[in-house]
Amino acid sequence: MAAIFAYRCECCDEVHEGSPSFGFAAPAYYQWLTDEQKASCGWINDDLCTVTLEGRTDFFIRSVLEIPIHGVSEPFIWGVWVSVSEKSYSRYLETRSDPADGDGFFGWLANDIPSYPPGGPFAVNVYLQPEGLRPTLKLQQGRGEDHPLLTDQVQGITRAKAQKIAESLLHPA
Repeated sequence: MAAIFAYRCECCDEVHEGSPSFGFAAPAYYQWLTDEQKASCGWINDDLCTVTLEGRTDFFIRSVLEIPIHGVSEPFIWGVWVSVSEKSYSRYLETRSDPADGDGFFGWLANDIPSYPPGGPFAVNVYLQPEGLRPTLKLQQGRGEDHPLLTDQVQGITRAKAQKIAESLLHPA
């Protein structure tokens, strides 16, 4: 049986329990907008975002990127945003409360993940979840097969690496 993740933080000496979970408030594209552009061209809530500039609308859905931790029952969780087509966005809105089993679509990861080198944009498969849970993502293999984020999602990470990433985010230099 896999254990629960816990560690004594080397920065604050406190014991942190539970697998790490970090998230982004918005897709990177939305964050790059000025306040004026956000007010006139953007829209965001906890799970959805759109940006309309120069006659083109980009659609984003908040999702979950899981990285397994060796010997631990719960993964390291990243709350990320994925860019999707208008058709996929509309389908998500229509089916998110009760998606068909195995329903999903293609998207692009819309955030750079801290502690990993930039390597995107990453193509992803978006898998809808039951009962209104956020979709999960699987990075597609291909162009960035040797990228550490893809390797870690496929092979998992050690407890030590999970702790190091968590500490760097909880206690930035």
